Amino acid sequence: MADDFEELFGDLTDQPAANGPQPGSLPPMPPKSRKEMRRRRDRGRRHVIVAIVAVLVVLSLVVGAGAFGYVQLKHWISARESDSSDTADYPGPGSGSVSFTVQSGQGVAQIASNLVRAGIVKSSGIFATAVSSNNSTLYPGTYALKYRMSSADVVKILSDQSKAKGLLQVRSGERVSDVLGQAAKLSGIPASEFTAVIDAGGTTILPAEANGKYEGWFGPGSYDVKAMKSATAIIKAMVDQRIEDLDTLGAPQGAQRERILIIASIAESEVNSDAYYGKVSRVILNRLGKNMPLGMDTTVAYGLGIQASALTDAMLSDGSNPYNTRVNEGLPPTPISNPGDEALRAAMNPPAGDWLYFVTTDMKTGETKFATTEDEFWKLREEYKNSNSNAN
Repeated sequence: MADDFEELFGDLTDQPAANGPQPGSLPPMPPKSRKEMRRRRDRGRRHVIVAIVAVLVVLSLVVGAGAFGYVQLKHWISARESDSSDTADYPGPGSGSVSFTVQSGQGVAQIASNLVRAGIVKSSGIFATAVSSNNSTLYPGTYALKYRMSSADVVKILSDQSKAKGLLQVRSGERVSDVLGQAAKLSGIPASEFTAVIDAGGTTILPAEANGKYEGWFGPGSYDVKAMKSATAIIKAMVDQRIEDLDTLGAPQGAQRERILIIASIAESEVNSDAYYGKVSRVILNRLGKNMPLGMDTTVAYGLGIQASALTDAMLSDGSNPYNTRVNEGLPPTPISNPGDEALRAAMNPPAGDWLYFVTTDMKTGETKFATTEDEFWKLREEYKNSNSNAN
């Protein structure tokens, strides 16, 4: 083929211009023989074939470039349309109703994707931007939403814990019985299943130092109980959180860990204020050091399953109640609530002091005063006897 091209263009350069004979040029010489005539005819046919091939090659290149350009143009248009749809948001407020669940541990990207899939928001990108621009925290739980809502409206709802359904709030100072009642109600799991787990002793859930008793071993916090499949899973999640919190706080291991929980639970139940947890913890330790009864009404009430305000003189003198620290010396058998981190810190590191008594002098503000002698105690009690304070 190369020879044919060379021969073709070589011949073309030997031929006169297409506009006709130039001045002074001579007409072509006639062929000298039939052989020469055949050679010229063959050469002409080759010229035609080569020209056709060249034209076909050029045409294929033109068609290919056109097809490539069309495909690229189509992709560009599609991308533009995609970008346009991705940056659009539903105007809201939406219509209909739909339940949407945010699982514990899910990130913004996963939540955004699920919202788009459910038809609640239009753009995952705009939803994520709404979360970051407002510095919002999305909480686990099940929420009542609508279809085709604006991303901003959805962020407001998902960042409001009060709007979450199926979300169990374990609060500092609550008893196990109160927590499990709420867990059963929110999860839809029968209360009997929770009772069965508690009665089983917790050998596969509780640490050894708990001695099979759950009180004090539920970590305060939020739990998406609606997403959990059993009472065991819910209870284990709360115990695991407590253990994690204690480890983070650097609480001692073994029996000392249970002791810290007991002291912290009493302090939180007696004053329920961060400002006094440390001093109450010191009072408890000082009384234990002097072999004095703790004399805490809250422990007596816990042993009877009632509130301290319902105690009677007969109840306060009943030594058969193992939690009656007015009669029985030492700490009660278990914590009397689920203490929070502040009470735990105070019980682990109480301030130095020789206080042996305290009186909550103002029931509205929770103001509490401390005394080192019994005479000081009676003066405080006499001074505020009309305030119906808790005195010890």
